[in-house]
Amino acid sequence: MRESDMATPVNDNGSFTGKVGFVTGAGSGIGRATALAFARAGASVVVADIGEQSNQETARLIEQQGSRALAVRCNVTQTDDVKSALDKTIEAFGRLDFAFNNAGIEQPVMAAGDLTEQDWDRIVAVNLRGVFLCMKHEILLMLKQGGGAIVNTSSGAGVKGFQGQAAYAAAKHGVIGLTKSAALDYAAQNIHINAVCPGIISTAMMDRFTGGTVEGREKVISQEPVGRMGKPEEIAAAVLWLCSDAAAFVVGHALVIDGGQTA
Repeated sequence: MRESDMATPVNDNGSFTGKVGFVTGAGSGIGRATALAFARAGASVVVADIGEQSNQETARLIEQQGSRALAVRCNVTQTDDVKSALDKTIEAFGRLDFAFNNAGIEQPVMAAGDLTEQDWDRIVAVNLRGVFLCMKHEILLMLKQGGGAIVNTSSGAGVKGFQGQAAYAAAKHGVIGLTKSAALDYAAQNIHINAVCPGIISTAMMDRFTGGTVEGREKVISQEPVGRMGKPEEIAAAVLWLCSDAAAFVVGHALVIDGGQTA
């Protein structure tokens, strides 16, 4: 075998130059960290979130790094919002190379029988329907240009059950099934679709989940074999890799990044 045949493709810093990304839930946490990481790697980034002020701040931080950004308000449960956000992406930058469908909401700890239909519908609408709507319309754009990469946010709760998290776990399990099936639909058309499954990550969402108390944080940290929460940047690094040329042979994978919680 020739040495050139053994070479592994890599994406060094700046390798996303000239490419365009779309990130939902970009106003904070994992979404913001990933949008900033893509920008540092040279990409132009469209940041989408229902929270306009925080989303504008993400765009400002990207531009402060010297990269191009566009902030768009987007409720991922609404088809018109999703289509409008992606139309603005094409209007501003002319293409869509990768997308990170990350917008999501947490479920208060609650036994399955205590969930209301409204609780269920709200969580599934954002965490599963939102991923489907974004991915559906991203795929249509990527087919026109000959390919792209999509990463969806599932969770450690997408690969096992957690007490008091029936709706959240159901939606996140659904994201993995959706990802795997869609990945097979479009693998031959150069669209690579994968998912990340974060564990306990230090974000504003986790602060809400734990009640923002020392005791609450210590309780969830006790579930992590590494003895700490993960950092949003650690998830961002995995998303960038899945969107890079180095991961071109990775199709329909759910990458668990959880400090050993589900090992």
